[in-house]
This record gives sequence, structure tokens and C-alpha cells, in this order.
Amino acid sequence: MMLIKIGGGEHIDLDAVIADLCGLEPPYLIVHGANVLRDQLAQRLGLEKTVLTSVSGYSSVFSDDDAIDAILMSYAGLRNKRIVELCQRRGIDALGLTGLDGRLVRGERNKGIRVRENGKTLIRRDLSGKPREINSALLGLLLDNGYIPVLTIPIADENGYAINSENDDIVALLAERLDIDTVVQLIEAPGLLDDPADDATLIERLDRAGLEAREARAEGRIKRKLLALKRLCRDGRTRVIIADGRVENPLSRALDGAGTHIA
Repeated sequence: MMLIKIGGGEHIDLDAVIADLCGLEPPYLIVHGANVLRDQLAQRLGLEKTVLTSVSGYSSVFSDDDAIDAILMSYAGLRNKRIVELCQRRGIDALGLTGLDGRLVRGERNKGIRVRENGKTLIRRDLSGKPREINSALLGLLLDNGYIPVLTIPIADENGYAINSENDDIVALLAERLDIDTVVQLIEAPGLLDDPADDATLIERLDRAGLEAREARAEGRIKRKLLALKRLCRDGRTRVIIADGRVENPLSRALDGAGTHIA
């Protein structure tokens, strides 16, 4: 089974992505982001975004009540339902869900993020956490009956509260729990790049050792993404393709060899 992860960048061509899905035989599922839309909505509402960097070098968005509201409006609301709408217009019977619905993705709330502020190490606690369990029975029910799940954050914590989580971690957990042999991630670049500012530096092939070396050198959000990719590839049974989501036929091109292929 295939999992298609649609990035949350402003220039992802959703029409082209969904049109390309028409040639894909079910079952498959979609996970999507909406980070740019979230930031735009938060700005319009006067909500400030705070990014924390842990002492180990991983960056994440600080998730308070306002941040969860922005996630519900952007990820779970506007972006999710627009993708479902595009699918329905193409004859794809999609069903939009968050990890909160039916406790589809259950997580463990973070105990706190260790950060350095003004020369001191502090613990910052927020409404975020790690995905731990998938409601495989619910997903199986939908897939077996011909529905295409379209999944996004938030997820449910131990007590049913909505919490933020990383879609990359959710994808890795889905791949572990379900029979997923291929993950295609569509982003705003031709694939993984040696130089993020130069599309000509595309990395066409990458193995686990290469991922580990890059993750050790990386900083910020890309460091977290590389860690999730390493987890995705650790058992050797899942093929990962990172490809351009701004072009025509993005999925077909990725499956035909475009982008970065990780074995």
C-alpha cells in the first residue's frame, strides 16, 4: 500500500497532485500539512507563532491553546476539506480526518522541551506530543470499503485532548503499523538538496548511512525531518521518495524516478 504525504507549502499544486491520484489503484492514504496556511491564518488573527529549539538541536512550534485553534482552522479545516473536495470532484471517495477523530492517532503528551534561554536551561511545556498508536481497525474499515483517508493533525493525547504533533512522525508510525511499502513525500523542491538554495544539487539516491550522516550535521526543522526519515527506513521494507509537488503529474514522475529515492 502507498502513503502520499502532501507538504504544507504555499506552492504545492494540489490540483495536479489529486489529478495524478486518479491513476493510482486503491488502497492508499493521504497525510497532509498546512504550515503556511496556519501561519497566514494566525497572522490575520493576531496570534504569534513561537518556535523553540531544544538543547539537542531540534526545532518545533510552541503549541499553546491559540496554536491548537490555528491548527484546527487550517490543517483540520480549510486545507483538509479542500483536499477532500478536490478528490470528490475527481471521483475519489475521500474522507477527511484528524488523529483526534476516533482516536485515529493516539499520542503521549511531551513532558517538556529543554531549551536554553538567557544562559539558563529551562523546561517549556505545551500542547504537543509524540504519536504512539494508530487505530488500525478504523483505518482498515475505511480502506476495505473503498474510502481514501485524508489525515492530518491534531492527534489525541492520553486523555483525549487535541495536541500538536509532527506529520513526519505520524507517517513513520503509519508505515510501521500498516502494510505500507512506498511513501511519496511531495514538497516545494525537486527532492532533498545538498544546497537548499540550489535545485541543481538534488540528491538522487540516499541510504540509511547517508541519512544518519546528514541528520548529525543538520540543524533546525530539517534535523527533525531527517530523524523521521531515518525511522521510516530503518527496517528496510519501506521505499521513500521525496519529490516536487509543484509540477504536473508529480506522483507519476516520482514513481518513474524523479526526486530523491531512499532505500
